[in-house]
Amino acid sequence: MSEEMKSFFKEVISIIVIAFVLAMILRTFVIEGRIIPTGSMLPTIQLKDRVMVNKFIYFFKEPERGDVVVFDPPEILNSKEDYIKRVIGLPGDTVEVKNAQVYINGKAVSEPYISEPHNYEYGPVTVPEESLFVMGDNRNLSFDSHRWNAWLTRDHIKGKAFLIYWPMKHITLMERGLTYE
Repeated sequence: MSEEMKSFFKEVISIIVIAFVLAMILRTFVIEGRIIPTGSMLPTIQLKDRVMVNKFIYFFKEPERGDVVVFDPPEILNSKEDYIKRVIGLPGDTVEVKNAQVYINGKAVSEPYISEPHNYEYGPVTVPEESLFVMGDNRNLSFDSHRWNAWLTRDHIKGKAFLIYWPMKHITLMERGLTYE
């Protein structure tokens, strides 16, 4: 093998190694794609949609009401699978579900992203410090904060889902969409 060929192969191998290392760093600390395994976020995210998750955003800012987050579920649930839900209540908020609607601190919340009204009542509960109250958009079939008998603590958050990228017909930037009526 000529010196020219050896040099070419060394260069190709070094490019592949550098690309692999960069991809691992990006996936570990910056951005990651996820496949949605359940219908708990219908109609916003469809079963088997793929979403991009910003893994570093919450190092610089706190989660906001309406963010769609990926997280390790509370330990009491004994689940190793990550969950994806929408942030509804922040630390200190009082959350209640009554009359087929969510109330935060006594104010009704407009949620254009849910497909049907709540068929249950819940609360009122006050979200503790360093915790969040999360719900799936498919409210009546979502296993979320209103069913857990546990709080999602801030340290369990892995990142913010911000883009549905697959299948192509579902490509969409995710918006918060939660407002008071």
